[in-house]
Amino acid sequence: GFRYYMVNNCEFNSSKLNDIEYTQSYYYNKLEYIRFSSSVGKYVGYTEFGIKNAERWNNGPEVITRRGEKERYCLNNVGNEVEAALTKS
Repeated sequence: GFRYYMVNNCEFNSSKLNDIEYTQSYYYNKLEYIRFSSSVGKYVGYTEFGIKNAERWNNGPEVITRRGEKERYCLNNVGNEVEAALTKS
């Protein structure tokens, strides 16, 4: 069988919004074929299929939705992670 999955990731050095990077990666059979990065601000394709989708998604409403995810998805969760790490150390 084939395996398709998506990974959302927040990388951070502090709980400030400028220090957070949000990425969303799409994989097919363990090969990443497209990624959105908040530092780039658009989708980037890594395979022929990914490049075609990146062009289409960057011209549609998908990219606008992803640009807001850093604040919506990461900012709230990063605050919880930082607090949890500080209480354990």
